[in-house]
Amino acid sequence: MDAHAYPVTRTDAEWRERLTPEQYYIMRQHGTERPGSCALLHETREGTFACAGCDTPLFGSTLKFESGTGWPSFNDPLPGAVESTVDRSHGMVREEVHCATCGSHLGHVFPDGPPPTGLRYCINGVALNFTPA
Repeated sequence: MDAHAYPVTRTDAEWRERLTPEQYYIMRQHGTERPGSCALLHETREGTFACAGCDTPLFGSTLKFESGTGWPSFNDPLPGAVESTVDRSHGMVREEVHCATCGSHLGHVFPDGPPPTGLRYCINGVALNFTPA
């Protein structure tokens, strides 16, 4: 991860103990899950999607939409829940999204979403936990 100080910090061993191997790869090593592989892609109940690394609420279900990409997509995060950085990996420039509380990689945000924001927060489903309303 980067040198930014986050409110929730853990040692590498603590992250490995808390997260599954797939979650660790995605959230701590900036990986990506296979499209269509996460059950939260099809979650339609009202509720809140939180960071699997620290339980911080990140996205409300009212702004989740089907983007056709194979990853859960949202128009907007909850206020102050996520931060972004420039990602220059894989020969392209993208805006990476990470949890503002623990710094875990969540996915990327793109300017091709529907109203009301026009944004598409394309999030790895295994980086999220869902709590129904």
